[in-house]
Amino acid sequence: MNKVSIVIPAKNEAEGLKSFLPSLSRNFPEAEIIVVDDGSRDDTRKICEDFGIKCISHLYSKGNGAAIKTGARSATGDVIVFMDADGQHDPQMIHMLLEEIDRGFDMVIGARDKASQANFGRLVANAIYNKFASLIVNHQVLDLTSGFRAVKSDKFRQFMDLYPNGFSYPTTCTMAFYRSGYAIGYVPIRAAQRIGRSHIHIIKDGIRFLLILFKVGTLYSPLKIFVPASFVFFLMGLGHYMFTFFTEGRFTNMSALLFINSIIIFLIGLVSEQITAILYSHIYKNSDE
Repeated sequence: MNKVSIVIPAKNEAEGLKSFLPSLSRNFPEAEIIVVDDGSRDDTRKICEDFGIKCISHLYSKGNGAAIKTGARSATGDVIVFMDADGQHDPQMIHMLLEEIDRGFDMVIGARDKASQANFGRLVANAIYNKFASLIVNHQVLDLTSGFRAVKSDKFRQFMDLYPNGFSYPTTCTMAFYRSGYAIGYVPIRAAQRIGRSHIHIIKDGIRFLLILFKVGTLYSPLKIFVPASFVFFLMGLGHYMFTFFTEGRFTNMSALLFINSIIIFLIGLVSEQITAILYSHIYKNSDE
């Protein structure tokens, strides 16, 4: 029987914690429950103390990913369940994740349905994330950014240095597991409406959206990003050369520039692929020691 730790990152989520911590404690009396207070200015810590829940506080806000890492370092369980503090995740759904872990999966992700998305923009963004990631890893990725997941703690800790301190830790975690050949499973869930105000900002996180797409590819296989980009520049150079050859009878500087860019992008991808391979081999070596 695996020992289970439940890690909940929280920033000003006192109302959300108040709504589900009692149920969580009743349903998982043997589990280690850890709330990581990420510099909250509300009663987050007091709520945890009132319910007898272990709370680790950051002196200032470091980010959702940093709170996840703090909780993972402190957790003593063989399996760590991560869930949000805003009341979206029903504690009863944890059983579904753990059942799949018992079947042999290394990580199980709660895949949200369409009704669980906060708004249409979030629905579209997540659909693009999932589709793009699926093309990169050659597996169907049902929910790349879900914060509700269960993982085997030893495997999760292998990639601690890769996880960012911000909100994109689920993306990094998922791609690192796929890259390593670990088994990833999904269970369908219905997430409730969050309690309190979201910490997501449309403009700021819209820019982050593009960066995450790029990170998805570079974390798994940089060549899958750079080779298509290189090929596009090659075709542009070839097309421009054909046009100028038939209209002016010469090879122009623009054609040369496009061809050179194609070669440079391919070489950058090749170097990035080697760096990624070295990085992962270094992680595996450290985890074995």
